[in-house]
Amino acid sequence: MGGGGGEVAGVDGPGDGIGWLAGISYEVGGVVFARGIPPVELARRMGADPSAGTPPISGRAVAGLDIEVYRPGGEGDGVVRVGECGGWSFAIEYGDSTGDERLTEISRAGVEVVHFRPNPDDPPAMLDYAHDGDVLCGFGLVEERWRWGREPDLLLPELIAARVLEADGETRCGPPGEPTAVGRRRTLGAVGRRFGLTLPRAALDGLPLPAYAVRGTPGLGPA
Repeated sequence: MGGGGGEVAGVDGPGDGIGWLAGISYEVGGVVFARGIPPVELARRMGADPSAGTPPISGRAVAGLDIEVYRPGGEGDGVVRVGECGGWSFAIEYGDSTGDERLTEISRAGVEVVHFRPNPDDPPAMLDYAHDGDVLCGFGLVEERWRWGREPDLLLPELIAARVLEADGETRCGPPGEPTAVGRRRTLGAVGRRFGLTLPRAALDGLPLPAYAVRGTPGLGPA
């Protein structure tokens, strides 16, 4: 890996919200948003060596890296590209990443974390919110009536206001036959507005961001 070290690209401007993430499938394994720590610390809490970042690379360049998602008898490779937008650090996950299992670690010491996983091979897409070392609430997108965490109804007012759920918190809104992607977009829009989350579409594509290994032994040399 190259010497990207502590230099992290930031993103200026309002971005594109996060509703558009409803349409991603195989591009990434997930996106972790964290408020209260810089991007390099987010990578470290996800398992990275903070001194071993690459020079900034695009999302397209990740496909050219030596990343083994499945390795018989060992761990798969997990890689993140990190940046900052709208007051939140973010990590875009590739391969066998660690955002889900390290959620409480990432959120310790007062940090807020929102984690989205698209799960195209094993729906539903999932969303969790953690704070100060505890998962407060989570649910599957388009399955929001089944909620978990220490405060499972924390985001219920936002879901009701966005017409994701009826006032009973159980009945889903939306017209019959509504496409799943549309329902996911409404939920992500509600969560994004609640926390002020935004991510430009370029972050998944052409925007150069430093990359870190968070699991396994990926080859992160020049693509």
